[in-house]
Amino acid sequence: MLQEKPTPASKGSGLPLIWPLTNGFRALYAWAAGALFLTTLFQFLIPLIGSATIDFVLTSEKTEQSPLLTLIIDFLGGPETVRANLWIPAIAMAVFAALGGLFNYSQKLSAAKASDGICKRLKDQLYDHIQRLSNRYLDQAQTGDLVQRCTSDIETTRIFLAAHVVEIGRSIILVIAALPIMLSLHVGLTAVSMALIPFIVAYSYFYIKQVKHVFTEVDEAEGRLTAVVQENITGIRVVRAFNRHDFEIEKFSTPNREYRETSIRLIRLMSWFWSISDIACLVQIGAALFAGAYLALQGSISVGTLFAFLALLNLVLWPVRMIGRILTDLGKTTVALGRINEILTQPFETQADEVSITPDRPAVGRIAVRDVTFSHADTPTLQDISLEVEPGETLAILGPSGAGKTTLMHLLLRFYDCDSGRIELDGQDICSLDRAYLRAQFGVVLQEPFLFSRSIRHNIAFGASTASEADIERAARVACIHETIQNFSEGYETEIGERGITLSGGQRQRLAISRALLGEPPILLLDDALSAVDNETESAIIKALQDRRGKQTTIVIAHRLSTLSHADKIVVLEGGRITQHGTHQSLTKEEGLYQRLWNIQTQLEAALAEPEEANRL
Repeated sequence: MLQEKPTPASKGSGLPLIWPLTNGFRALYAWAAGALFLTTLFQFLIPLIGSATIDFVLTSEKTEQSPLLTLIIDFLGGPETVRANLWIPAIAMAVFAALGGLFNYSQKLSAAKASDGICKRLKDQLYDHIQRLSNRYLDQAQTGDLVQRCTSDIETTRIFLAAHVVEIGRSIILVIAALPIMLSLHVGLTAVSMALIPFIVAYSYFYIKQVKHVFTEVDEAEGRLTAVVQENITGIRVVRAFNRHDFEIEKFSTPNREYRETSIRLIRLMSWFWSISDIACLVQIGAALFAGAYLALQGSISVGTLFAFLALLNLVLWPVRMIGRILTDLGKTTVALGRINEILTQPFETQADEVSITPDRPAVGRIAVRDVTFSHADTPTLQDISLEVEPGETLAILGPSGAGKTTLMHLLLRFYDCDSGRIELDGQDICSLDRAYLRAQFGVVLQEPFLFSRSIRHNIAFGASTASEADIERAARVACIHETIQNFSEGYETEIGERGITLSGGQRQRLAISRALLGEPPILLLDDALSAVDNETESAIIKALQDRRGKQTTIVIAHRLSTLSHADKIVVLEGGRITQHGTHQSLTKEEGLYQRLWNIQTQLEAALAEPEEANRL
């Protein structure tokens, strides 16, 4: 079950997404924090044991200003016991190192489990949201860019949550824990040892803030590159058919070069950052070493204290320096989450406050289109369209390309809503009906039938997963595809490849028709569904559909008049308007587009029949 969609943040800011998604994983992060604290404790104890051993055993020094070292050596049994048994501090350091490693492993494992769980939830939420987005948004979005946001951007988020969220806590704990320990050893040397840490942190913060826009540029360049690759692979056969390999390679080289250049610019900027921060860290260690050596020569601190200072400084300094890396990945994560949030802030196709009706019975199939006007991308597509179809009738729609035939189909399915006018199903405005209910009343064959890279059985039963074998076979027979399927080596279990690439165009269309027929929907929409089949198969399918006449309302879009001639009603669309309507018999006698097309097709068929007649004679 998906979590409730969080209240969206402003565009470009995705970090508020994280907290609601951590629900259910906060205990893991809490344990990771506890394990991190114990790991840090054991890491501190190891150099302190070494320091106490040097001062109290190897050099026989016991300074009054090191009560912490005195406490540690007493815990190990006292100076005399340790001096006689040097294996005690060695074993103690080994045990603490093992315990530190064990808790470090537990901390990383917990953080990894939490981050994987959070990102799985985020992927589920993002994928679910994309399924519910409006067609207007999806029409404008690039598929490759959406894929990258669902994969690469979420992976960036996962890495940050797994490694760097806890690392921030580690750096803070190290500084907070080390400071009082170092102050207890020597105040002056502590001031020298910590002098550059505020500079390193501030430099990291302001530097990453300045280059954050470069992260966005790199991410967007990668998205454009992914989109080009996805489009090219999808259309590889068209590229080969038109011998456009060189053009496509050049087309790919442009976003590839842009991605490379932005990536190199980011690497160059980060190289400056790492170089300067490395120099600052080395200067800090050098300053502490020289100051400590001077104090040791003056007798102000012991050798063991100097050893402890350097060890503790090394424990603190490099993790603090890693704040720069953390801020770098934070910048990347902020950009990635912003891109994810840009999708999540897009409104659903169906709004939460939208009131819809879900009738308790299937539709009868009466359709009325009343004064419908629709524009797509500010381009008028349909203007003042009105028509009616009674239950069980067959309506045929004819018109040139771009006349608005497919758009009318999309409006019936509420892929889009009318700009004005209304469409009624059984007297009810479809805008008041639940979209899921509305679409369940239609069996649809789209203009470009899409098949999944799965078995034939799965594709036919896609809209009716509980259909029986007999139902699937019956639908295939009506679509005149059953015998073809039987000839395949694995029959209905044959895998058909991505987008049904292993099938011919006619086979794909017939498979899509069987899918539309399977659920016995009240209304059947066929958008140029027979354009790729031969005349004999077309006649067989039309006959099968005629045998079902009266069982369902059928709307057919086609360019072959032989497909339309058996319809109860025919409308002609031109320029987004209905210019003719009637039956086949009446329209062939009425001057207009239908009559012209009928004369052309009749003359063409007669011309093709003459050679056959001559051969028979």
